[in-house]
Amino acid sequence: MNASLHPAAEAPLPPLDADEVAHYSRHLLIPQIGRVGQQRLKAARVLIVGAGGLGSPLALYLAAAGVGTLGVVDFDTVDRSNLHRQVLYTVDDVGSPKLAAAARRLKALNPHVQVVPHALRLTSDNALEVIRPYDLVVDGTDNFATRYLINDACVLLGKPNVYAAIFRFEAMLSVFAHHDGPCYRCLYPEPPPPDLVPSCAEGGVLGVLPGIAGALQAAEAIKLLTHIGQSLVGRLMQFDALGMRTREFAVERDPHCAVCSASANITRLIDYDQFCAGPRNALVVPEIDASELRALLAADGAPLLVDVRSADEAAIARIAGATLIPLPELEDAIDRLDPEAPLILYCQGGIRSERAGRLLMRGGFKQVRHLRGGINAWLAAQSQPATCGDAA
Repeated sequence: MNASLHPAAEAPLPPLDADEVAHYSRHLLIPQIGRVGQQRLKAARVLIVGAGGLGSPLALYLAAAGVGTLGVVDFDTVDRSNLHRQVLYTVDDVGSPKLAAAARRLKALNPHVQVVPHALRLTSDNALEVIRPYDLVVDGTDNFATRYLINDACVLLGKPNVYAAIFRFEAMLSVFAHHDGPCYRCLYPEPPPPDLVPSCAEGGVLGVLPGIAGALQAAEAIKLLTHIGQSLVGRLMQFDALGMRTREFAVERDPHCAVCSASANITRLIDYDQFCAGPRNALVVPEIDASELRALLAADGAPLLVDVRSADEAAIARIAGATLIPLPELEDAIDRLDPEAPLILYCQGGIRSERAGRLLMRGGFKQVRHLRGGINAWLAAQSQPATCGDAA
């Protein structure tokens, strides 16, 4: 399929001044791009959702390429653990809002580009309003709830969605919601239960992988905007960095898709916090936040604190005094725990600890809680970092 956005009537293109001609000279030499293609990039408005591992190379390459308006959605701050893959930031940016650091870097890279910060979490209440002014969306997120939200908003607004997902050594890429092509729901009609899918924070990611995937996303966006080449519409590309292999799968439009078919029953955005919260009859594990946990640990008779991550993760950062019982070993270790005693579980971000809590509650444990946001939230809330490398 041709990569073009196929505009019904293209608006007059902005001219390039002498400085821009010099800046983009290597693009201008490519016959498929040339001056008109570069003018199309200058006229374009692209929204990047997420300024993390994927969003970093995306933003850098789209800014360098001369995309005239770059919107960036993010609400996080730069953490030291980001720096091995989020190449938009430096050590000096740690603790700063990502959007502020990103805007500084992008304007320094290319002063001809306008950077529009959206300091918010994309939700069903604001997604349509945020996405509407842009020509296309590039999905740099790391969770299923936001991916479905972006997909549905793009379908409803008629905006192409340049998609990628990464985990450990593997990346998946495609272009969804483009004219008669499939959308994300055509491939994955329903999200998986949230406790079955670890995030990069839970499972790790090879530092260079988001750079590779983000650069490929940027290439897809540039082709769409300049009306050249063959896009990934109708194709899902899998990249395996460990084996250095690529595979490709055909993705067809689902004639019964809930959002993009003629019989679609999704006509407005869903509250994805509820949508991805799992079955209504699932056991609900009570939560405790980082400040409450700190107070409990400082008091007499503190509850047993159990870290359900791997030993390698615990060696990087852990909460002093915690007992390490990795989740895969928890069921065999139940006999070592008192089902009547207070027990608090934690992991990296809260997914595995919630799963561990349900396992224990089904086993008759009556006073189980888990740390909301995991050790990520604990570290963010503490003036003193968690002890690194303590014995379990």
